[in-house]
Formats: sequence, structure tokens, C-alpha cells
Amino acid sequence: MRHHRSFGNIVMVVALVLASTGVHAGLDAQGQREVAALLGFVGQSHCVFIRNGKSYSAADAKQHLELKLNYLLERDKVNSAEEFIDRAGTQSSFSGRPYLVNCGGADRPSADWLKEELQLLRKTQP
Repeated sequence: MRHHRSFGNIVMVVALVLASTGVHAGLDAQGQREVAALLGFVGQSHCVFIRNGKSYSAADAKQHLELKLNYLLERDKVNSAEEFIDRAGTQSSFSGRPYLVNCGGADRPSADWLKEELQLLRKTQP
């Protein structure tokens, strides 16, 4: 379920938070916008996130991804939205188990879900 009316506001707020923390050194302007949009998308979804067999809310999933993003950015390991998805949103760094998302029916890999959203974002960006 997508709520595009307030989506722009969410993206702007997340982008401002990222910019104010100075944690996006490896991301160019487009990467910053895309990652901020993906984080907003995760946080505003009504999905259940499954990490290492345990279910988490959308807000908890967003917070977890932000922590992983900050860790990776500090080590200059994220330079694009694709790298964010591959290195932060795909699997557990500890167990190697894939992250799953359930948006009202079946579990699916979070990487696929995030990549689909990134493609949609890129189609709708001016």
C-alpha cells in the first residue's frame, strides 16, 4: 500500500535528518534522496519485517536499517541506493539469513521488495 500524497514530505524529512547527521559521505545527492525515500517507504509501510526468524514493526525495521546504513557509511561501504539494499536491506550481518517482509499475505525477500520500490521511485522522479 503506497501513500504518495505525503510521500514527498516524508522523503524531505528523512533527507534532512540524514543531511543533519552528516552520515551520508559516500552517497551523492541522488543516492541520498533514494536512500531517504526507501527508509521512508519502509517506515510508513504496514508490513511485518522478519529478521532472524523474529517479526518486527515497520518502525523497528526502519530504525534497524538506519543503524546499518550509518555503520556502512562510516566505513565508506555504501555509495548508491543499490549498495544500501544489498549491504543493509538484504540479510542479517550476523546469521546470513535473508530478511523477509510480509505485507498482508506471504513472506518475500526484503531485497526484492526494496528493489521494486527503488525502480518505482526512479520512474516517478522528475
